[in-house]
Amino acid sequence: MKVVHAAFFAATIAMATPALAESWDMPTPYGDSTFHTVNIQQFAKDVEAATNGELTITVHSAGSLFPHPEIKNAVRSRQVPIGEFFLSRLSNEDLAYGLDSQPFLATNYEDAAKLWAAQKPVISELMAAEGLMPLFSVPWPAQGLYTNGEIKTVDDLAGLRFRAYNASLEEFAAAAKAAPVQIEASDIPQAFATGQVQAMITSPSTGANSKAWDFLSHYSPIDAWLPKNIVVVNKRVFDKLSPEVQSAVMDAAAAAETRGWDMSRAEAAEKTKVMADNGVTIVPPSDDLTAGLEAIGATMLENWKANASDSAMAILDAYQK
Repeated sequence: MKVVHAAFFAATIAMATPALAESWDMPTPYGDSTFHTVNIQQFAKDVEAATNGELTITVHSAGSLFPHPEIKNAVRSRQVPIGEFFLSRLSNEDLAYGLDSQPFLATNYEDAAKLWAAQKPVISELMAAEGLMPLFSVPWPAQGLYTNGEIKTVDDLAGLRFRAYNASLEEFAAAAKAAPVQIEASDIPQAFATGQVQAMITSPSTGANSKAWDFLSHYSPIDAWLPKNIVVVNKRVFDKLSPEVQSAVMDAAAAAETRGWDMSRAEAAEKTKVMADNGVTIVPPSDDLTAGLEAIGATMLENWKANASDSAMAILDAYQK
């Protein structure tokens, strides 16, 4: 009789506990209030719900598990199975990764979506060679210019210490005769407070989240580009999941991409208003400034073409058609 009860108890536990339940740690670079992180937290909840707890994802935000520059390789080496990072950080590996950060190539959401449609298959192939698989990608709002005082022409940027977060922005700052300085988003307030940087181009999201009104006076919505974050998974780890769990992850990823793009659209206006409400002067770019910035962008694109791989050129050709 005891054997029967023991067998029944074991069977009950087996039914109540998901088979081969797995937990993933997921590093992300940005804080909990950033819309990308909010979206990823929802993605994690969706995966857990769809798999009945067979797969749970713990999000480690703000670079708390791995610094931003290390996240991609941490996923590649299976230190973690999944992670998020800024896509154009990989431009030094192949220029295909940084096309969304080319100034004035895709400056609105419609064009950004067309660019991602051209970029995704190439990015997927490049990442597959490293054992990685993209799950979804979400753009930041169009990038704007942050300064102390109004910038009326490109010449006004000359000599300023300029925050850079990728190779394209370093090149952009140098072309404007500014001095590029690599600064992570989490370090922006301190960098301005200590004079390490004096100007930056970034999204309204980052401006508001870093409380730009504490250290600068002007924001100009130049709509320079819409760079993307990307979430990738280690393919070997993903392949070990059951087909049902794999399907749940991919469904949740598709929903996160759609939701993330919608969140980004809403974010642009909301965070610009937050900055205005807190005393930042919002200044539309002058015609002279726009012309000067677009000229830099055109030169940068020609430089990009001269150094682009066949894969990178395939993206540009597909986008421009």
